[in-house]
Amino acid sequence: MTTKRESEILLFGILPLAKKMLKEYGEFHPYGGYLDCEGKIVEVGVDDPDTEYPKGRDLVYVLKSRFREMASANECKAVAVVFNVIVTLPDSENKSDAIQVSIEHVDGYSAEVFLPYRISDGEVAYRDVFSQEGKHDIFESS
Repeated sequence: MTTKRESEILLFGILPLAKKMLKEYGEFHPYGGYLDCEGKIVEVGVDDPDTEYPKGRDLVYVLKSRFREMASANECKAVAVVFNVIVTLPDSENKSDAIQVSIEHVDGYSAEVFLPYRISDGEVAYRDVFSQEGKHDIFESS
């Protein structure tokens, strides 16, 4: 199986939780997931024991730190961090809320995937997905 395909399997395996949370609550806290060495998807939640209302960026930092430790111990072959952002839509000046999934694979593949959305009258409407090259900051020392 290709590196990109394994990354897509992880993406499609963990993205539904964000969609479910948006539909039910209109928001979601950052979370992540990884593909273990046997190819099984494992979802990972995170919290901040110091506060009931943690900042999203702090949770993303904790997730990425945990994934770096796992990567250096060869406990996973792909990781994904899911969080909410505001993005400028492609070929436009317009901004939109979006689910961002940062995916990175041990074999060098890395992508930032964006799923823009709008919530109106309690309904979530999604726009076209777009992506860009990722940061390569999880498996960098592997």
